[in-house]
Amino acid sequence: MKASAAEKPLKKPGSSLWLRIGQDFMRNRIAVAGLALLLLLIAAALLAPWITPQNPYDLNQLDVMNSHLHPGAVAEGLNYRFWLGTDDQGRDIYSGIVYGLRISLTVGLVSTGIALLIGVTLGLLAAYFGGWLDGLLMRIVDMQLSFPAMLIALILVALLGSGLDKVIIALVAVQWAYYARTVRSAALIEKQREYIEAAKSLGLSNARVVFSHLLPNCIPPIIVVATMNIATAISLEATLAFLGVGAPITEPSLGRLIANGYSYMLSGEYWICFFPGVMLLILIMSINLVGDHLRDVLNPRLQK
Repeated sequence: MKASAAEKPLKKPGSSLWLRIGQDFMRNRIAVAGLALLLLLIAAALLAPWITPQNPYDLNQLDVMNSHLHPGAVAEGLNYRFWLGTDDQGRDIYSGIVYGLRISLTVGLVSTGIALLIGVTLGLLAAYFGGWLDGLLMRIVDMQLSFPAMLIALILVALLGSGLDKVIIALVAVQWAYYARTVRSAALIEKQREYIEAAKSLGLSNARVVFSHLLPNCIPPIIVVATMNIATAISLEATLAFLGVGAPITEPSLGRLIANGYSYMLSGEYWICFFPGVMLLILIMSINLVGDHLRDVLNPRLQK
């Protein structure tokens, strides 16, 4: 018995789409370099306890006598070299950067994942049901997007208090509207397709039509927005940490490490701020390289 049009969406992304994306990645050296660099940074963050000489969060491993050591210095009584120097607390800059990658990536991935779940669900419901629900949700989205994201995040963190969980909540509140707007636009187009009408005519439940037939065809723009928003979330977290309202000082992210060393820039101890800043730049650049190429691949208008 042949499957009906409702059971097999006309434009549902299949293996051929992902195969084409993979082939395009292999042909684009910049995209491959960005993806390889991103995977390398993720691996370094996961392997932090095994590839760093100390745990920068463990106060028992820090020695104030080793503070402000220049790059390449060797501390007395220790058998390893501080290749990137130390900060004002005797923390190894290299160890702080690797562990800081963990926090920055965790905040970016978790906040983006939660915001994606909320925004995609609300965007699909607004497009599918329309009416007063669509109008209400879109007015809320319009109102939120009219304010700078940094301002909203700063106000929420100031109200909720410091802590990584508070930062994630603030970033979720900032990002979900982008997904809702993007998914609604894509779903409004797909809603008029024949396979959606066929699914309705077979008496399938609204939940099955929305999440089994409408959602798969909205995946490409979701992937692009999610990739770019990970970099945005990391940048916002770093800005909040630099302002002193992000990650706690006992668990410094890359932004907190930059803030710790900023006051020493004029005294010549550039390495405390410089190396974490370079790592933050590399992390965001690698994510943006992958996101830019995904946007070109998944948007036919941008393809040559």
